[in-house]
Amino acid sequence: MKVIQGKHKGTILKGFDIDGTRPTMDRVKESLFAMIQDKIKDSIVLDLFSGSGNLGLEAISEGAKYAYLVDHNFKAIKTINKNLTTIGIKEAETINMDYKKALNYFYEKNLKFDLIFLDPPYNTDFIEKSLELISEYNLLNDDGLIVCESDDLDRIVYNDMYKAVKDKKYGDKFVVLLKKIC
Repeated sequence: MKVIQGKHKGTILKGFDIDGTRPTMDRVKESLFAMIQDKIKDSIVLDLFSGSGNLGLEAISEGAKYAYLVDHNFKAIKTINKNLTTIGIKEAETINMDYKKALNYFYEKNLKFDLIFLDPPYNTDFIEKSLELISEYNLLNDDGLIVCESDDLDRIVYNDMYKAVKDKKYGDKFVVLLKKIC
């Protein structure tokens, strides 16, 4: 697992072996970032189920202004912090919280995002519940994107506040890009 593009291209990331996570593989990440390339520059990014920080760190490398890297697993947060230190990234903040508490925290801080990554543990309804809270708290900027990743397309459930603008299958993974309907 490494940074694919940008100013930190080629940097090897730690965290491939964190229990309870399954990092987005390099070939999937490369294709995913090609789909969202025009949304990355100067964006504020939320990587809600961050694991190793793989997606948020890639976004910073490719020109995002700032990334919030959230995970409830303290080992994951320690790994993300090691990756940030190794790479020398200062434009990111790690947050060790459950996703519901984190979304409420961002709401209370009046933060909004241009790009949100939702790659929760499989076999959960966390995408649906996250999208409900993101909508309720109005955390996505009007022209922002939400990137959802799951092993089951039926788990990417969203309300009528969003529309799918692109979806793609990569082996056993599905990626759906959602945009807010204004």
